[in-house]
Amino acid sequence: MPTMVHRSGAFATICSVALSVAPLPSSAAFQTATPTAQDQDDAPNVEALRQAAEGGDAEAQFFLAVAYINGQGVVEDDAEAVRWYRLAADQGYAEAQSAMGAVYFDGRGVVQDDDEAVRWYRLAADQGYAEAQSAMGAVYFAGRGVGQDDAEAVRWYRLAADQGLANGQNFVGFAYDTGRGVVQDDDEAVRWYRLAADQGYAEAQSAMGAMYLAGRGVGQDDTEAVRWYRLAADQGLANGQLFVGFTYDNGRGVVQDHAEAVHWYRLAADQGDAYAQFNLGLSYARGQGVTQDNVVAYMWLNLATAQQSGEDSENSAEVRDLVADGMTSEQIAEAQRRAREWKPSPQPQP
Repeated sequence: MPTMVHRSGAFATICSVALSVAPLPSSAAFQTATPTAQDQDDAPNVEALRQAAEGGDAEAQFFLAVAYINGQGVVEDDAEAVRWYRLAADQGYAEAQSAMGAVYFDGRGVVQDDDEAVRWYRLAADQGYAEAQSAMGAVYFAGRGVGQDDAEAVRWYRLAADQGLANGQNFVGFAYDTGRGVVQDDDEAVRWYRLAADQGYAEAQSAMGAMYLAGRGVGQDDTEAVRWYRLAADQGLANGQLFVGFTYDNGRGVVQDHAEAVHWYRLAADQGDAYAQFNLGLSYARGQGVTQDNVVAYMWLNLATAQQSGEDSENSAEVRDLVADGMTSEQIAEAQRRAREWKPSPQPQP
């Protein structure tokens, strides 16, 4: 996410502007949907599944594999899950083929192998299985197991999107947003983002917030931007939380409230978002919305600097070093210790 940094006195004020609003596909983009006990209302009847699976029922084999991969009613066992996935996949069961792609991609229960992952994903995708089509888009986008090819990535994502898969719709929006594999088109980006966002897809909701904030493909509207960002933030998406914090920090679409900004920055920073870590460190350095504390400020700014690259990293380091000018060597050592010991705490997704 590009940033524009404006100097003001000793410290920098960050103003995040989404020029490219959707994150690159995460590892989740390569995985098949794995049903859980909640998806099936109750925990699976493992013995009934096993009996049917041993009798050659492909669906039962698939759901028995799901039980093993999730540890539902049995001890979690990736290798045993793969054995049952493979039996179902060998019968042409598309969901199991896609799951085989996922386990090879992640190296769960098998030796990690991108080529083998793509082979299985393609078998399922060629049957029209939307999750596998989306995974094929992701591997072409990343160039894993295939030559990197944005146009081919968009083709596969579009197949999934046309079936209503939110992840596919979100990526097609991203492609139009950034002009990767297609001619850049803000209107088309918004159309696809909205389709995914209306299904509750958090990354697309955050993207909609960015489009409204920047007035790209829609009329500029801070209030509507906040509404979309908040929907994403309430699902635990760090990017959404970062921008809700930004809107409170700057009074865009909401009444300015620095304490509320700190609350949202902290949620995103705790998940490891470098821009939220910078903003939170800056808030502590200034004592804005929180009690001023150079040790805590240095810690967050140090974490941001370590994650960022190029100009962003240089800016964060400059602010960190300005904070350090007002600290003792013991305070700096304490802040560095806290940064070394810090660990991200991802929030559970609904």
